[in-house]
Amino acid sequence: MYRIFIVEDDEKIVNLIKDRLEKYDYQVFVVQDYSNIKSEFIHIDPHLILLDINLPNYDGFFWCRELRSISKVPIIFISARFSDMDQVMAIENGGDDYIIKPFSFDVLLAKVKGVIRRTYGEYSEREYRDVYEVDGVFLYRGQNIIEWKDKRVELSKREFGLLSILLSNLDEIVSREVLLEELWDDIDFVDDNTLSVNITRLRKRLEEIGIEDSIQTKRGQGYSMVKTWE
Repeated sequence: MYRIFIVEDDEKIVNLIKDRLEKYDYQVFVVQDYSNIKSEFIHIDPHLILLDINLPNYDGFFWCRELRSISKVPIIFISARFSDMDQVMAIENGGDDYIIKPFSFDVLLAKVKGVIRRTYGEYSEREYRDVYEVDGVFLYRGQNIIEWKDKRVELSKREFGLLSILLSNLDEIVSREVLLEELWDDIDFVDDNTLSVNITRLRKRLEEIGIEDSIQTKRGQGYSMVKTWE
């Protein structure tokens, strides 16, 4: 069953689209938090997005760019704005198609079916599955990049590995032994200070994007990452 994510603030239009699409066996999700669309997208893992332009906080062009930074998922704009410039901007910002309100549901359904048919096959890969998010912090596994509030920094392979483990165990103590075993093939050949040095480097890298004092040393036990960012 294909998943469709609707990012639209007109409740009547949302309910109309949702009801009709569900009759054709699509699984439909509706945005809940207009300031957190990127996170909802990752959690839903949709096959297609229906995106309005006029939205609270940031417009659809902004969110299209944000989603394009992590995914090639098809995006169809649905908007009452009918100027050629709006349609050009939608395409230039990463949209795949544009439907003007008011619209025929038959046209919408045809475009949805067409995009899904062209995009997905038995062996399709979903690149944004390599994106991991915890409380607004994004980790891009394929690039060793961390992002928070539109600030990005590239980490070394070991720094990224440490951060991945600590962030996935937020507020929990992770022992030094576990970290060493996860990151090095043979801990017998790792100097005792190697982990400490890499933790220090990771802390400095996090400070570059505004995350401070989040990695705490637990004497005799290991390390713990706590949420110090808002």
